Amino acid sequence: MKKVTMQNTIDLTGRLAVVTGASSGLGLGLATRLAAAGAKVLLPVRDEAKGKAALSHIRAEAPGADVSLRELDLASLKSVEALGDTLNAEGRPIHILINNAGLMTPATRHTTADGLELQFGTNHIGHFALTGWLLPLLNAGHARVTTMTSSAARHAKLNWEDLQSDQAYAPIRAYNQSKLANLLFALELDRRSRAGGWGIVSNAAHPGTTLTGLYAAGPNLGREKSSPIEAAMKRLARWGVLVQGVDRGLLPALYAATSPDAEGGHFYGPDGFGQFTGGPAELEIYRPARDEAAATRLWDVSQRLAAVEFAAV
Repeated sequence: MKKVTMQNTIDLTGRLAVVTGASSGLGLGLATRLAAAGAKVLLPVRDEAKGKAALSHIRAEAPGADVSLRELDLASLKSVEALGDTLNAEGRPIHILINNAGLMTPATRHTTADGLELQFGTNHIGHFALTGWLLPLLNAGHARVTTMTSSAARHAKLNWEDLQSDQAYAPIRAYNQSKLANLLFALELDRRSRAGGWGIVSNAAHPGTTLTGLYAAGPNLGREKSSPIEAAMKRLARWGVLVQGVDRGLLPALYAATSPDAEGGHFYGPDGFGQFTGGPAELEIYRPARDEAAATRLWDVSQRLAAVEFAAV
């Protein structure tokens, strides 16, 4: 682990940033920081009302911010393709893409519009497809692509015989698998960009244990009673134990996406005990994500499932 230093001021004037999951939580915090630094920020959202509330929040925090909404449901490949078509038609180079949106541990198995297990399909395949559709714009902007993973990837394993959890669904195991896929994707994207001259710098970050709506939205799916995890997280946050707020949790991803010192193929997260909380640091890549053969295999599977190819640009 190597501590890193955030710049006091970041000038992103003239750059276009796309942040998924920016209607709340870490995504909203990241979008606000990017807008305050002068970037034009595009928020692809599923819920228009929440998106408009996010716009109001960002404009209040960063007067004069250039922010706009687009429609996106990462659990629908049709929706991902539609956004890709829209942005490619607009033709504006993208300089920063933060693949941040995510879903965590629904109590029962749910599927995307395309029949994929919801966590794997949203967290990984949706972002894989989005990055693929946006490749020409990312290339044109010599973009930094930062994909949000989780410390849960440290204990994950890809079940090649049951990637969609058809045979056996366990909420935490499926979540861990999706976050390992995020990390493998980020590293493999950087390798392929270097080899193919795509002009993209790809890295990964995780926020530690940060109190957001993630701990309510997913765990409450499929339950008649609210999951106790959100209440437990709020209690730990009040005590200042193993849980941090959004303003601190977003720092690893902000560093990874904007610092001139952040590198492709690297991984950033909190420097505290167990990587639960703390300031941003460069982390050792988790053992399951060091398997380049697994990353290549996952890439091939993901291209098929996402119905998108990362064509030469």
